Amino acid sequence: MTKTISARDLRDHWRDDREIALLDVREEGPFSQGHPLFALSVPVSEIEQKVPALIPRKSAPVVVYDSGEGYAGRAAERLTALGYTDVAILEGGLSAYAGHGEVYIDVNVPSKAFGELVESIRHTPSLPAPDVHRILQTENDVVVLDARRFEEFNTMSIPRGRSVPGGELVYRINDVAPSPDTLVIVNCAGRTRSIIGTQSLIDAGIPNRVVALRNGTIGWTLAGLDLAKARTERAEAPSSAGHRRARANAERWAAHVGVPVIGAQDYERLVAERYERTLYRLDVRTPEEHAAAHPESFVSAPGGQLVQATDEWLGVRGARIVLYDDDGVRARMTASWLHQMGWDVSVLADDVELPPARSEEPRQVASHVDAEREIEPRDLAKLGDAVVADLARSPAYRAGHIPGAWFVSGPELARDLGALPGEGPVVLTSPDGALAAANLRLATASTKRTVHILKGGTAAWQAAGLPLDTAARWASPPQDVYKRPYEGTDNQNDKMQAYIDWELQLVAQLANDGISRFRVVRAAPAESGGAGFSEAAE
Repeated sequence: MTKTISARDLRDHWRDDREIALLDVREEGPFSQGHPLFALSVPVSEIEQKVPALIPRKSAPVVVYDSGEGYAGRAAERLTALGYTDVAILEGGLSAYAGHGEVYIDVNVPSKAFGELVESIRHTPSLPAPDVHRILQTENDVVVLDARRFEEFNTMSIPRGRSVPGGELVYRINDVAPSPDTLVIVNCAGRTRSIIGTQSLIDAGIPNRVVALRNGTIGWTLAGLDLAKARTERAEAPSSAGHRRARANAERWAAHVGVPVIGAQDYERLVAERYERTLYRLDVRTPEEHAAAHPESFVSAPGGQLVQATDEWLGVRGARIVLYDDDGVRARMTASWLHQMGWDVSVLADDVELPPARSEEPRQVASHVDAEREIEPRDLAKLGDAVVADLARSPAYRAGHIPGAWFVSGPELARDLGALPGEGPVVLTSPDGALAAANLRLATASTKRTVHILKGGTAAWQAAGLPLDTAARWASPPQDVYKRPYEGTDNQNDKMQAYIDWELQLVAQLANDGISRFRVVRAAPAESGGAGFSEAAE
């Protein structure tokens, strides 16, 4: 029988900086409506796909919970089947936890709350959208740097903006704004990445005036201003002189924050100890640089996105992290933020020689399926009265699926298979077939109908030249994805305003919770006239 853990004991792990991972095994929609600060969204049906990368050490303590849906027991069984040896269920689930600690809405909350704390302590400068609009209309010596991923920038952006993802700002700024008189405006979709990006440039000591666009593209839209679409401007890699200045600035700030830079001997020790204490090895350069070449066992985690969404890479609170770059800038600046967020993070020194990755290491567990259970795409029609159950996330399902396929929730697969019409075979599919294969056993145990999986999933169907359909058939309600009010161009004003209002109260919620271990570092006394650092939200 799976053991349990109380909310009080769980929170003690966070306070004491002891390793523990907390998995919310509901779908993302319910997760976004309420969860503990350090919970990860891992739907029970996606455990095999997501957990191996998030929790690389099989002996790490793992806690699962739901809100009474009955998922936690199944999640514990699946984790145990994967080889995890220290799995517990949270006593009383989410409702019991709410009696001991704060419950947060939305997603990527630790990073967003930390960004708000940074602004409140460092007084990160910002300007409202109307003021930025006036500046762009009347002044020429201005650069607008979009700190989001390029794909988000390309969807919609501030006029005159260019893409410089947050982890690249200090690395590239000296060539983007070579004159100290140039005004630098940093924006994102909402608040976090513009706050962290603006403060990064200030902390790096560039001579320019730097301000954030207050509330990002949300603030711009709420002010009634037009966004640009499909822009492709990017900042180039720095010149040799720009790189030297950036490196000196990053080294100075990282040393002030207290970021360790480790050599080969210390790195080898951390690697040798990874079975006793969880270790994450992350390459914070751009995805393109990582794809071209990277050291063995280092996963792509672009620095700006890593700080913006730590819970998408780091599943075990209290773990160790080693960051890699090849420039001496990006890893140091990223580590300076992770250190302030309470992570045990180090930067790999330049002279450490590591073997290159021969092939990308798998980040999920492959499910082995008997050949007679697999259906080739062109053989699907031969089943005659078969019905297709699609386990894709609902946006992917809406964008295109096998004609006649029904959307079925992964966590509610056992319940909702019974809603499918007919009495013939059921064929499970998912984008690449992996999720379908991982849930074949559950589906088979949940219906008297014969269950198959589509070999290679919907991608194989498309590769075979077969058509897709967009007519939706919902066997399950589409609550699997939380629609972020800061992404895309079709967001409602009231939801965007509510999102900004929520971010602004996160500092108070952090203070009331008392388990974050965030420590915001101030500028050096010689620069600020104040204390060396501030410990807050403990």
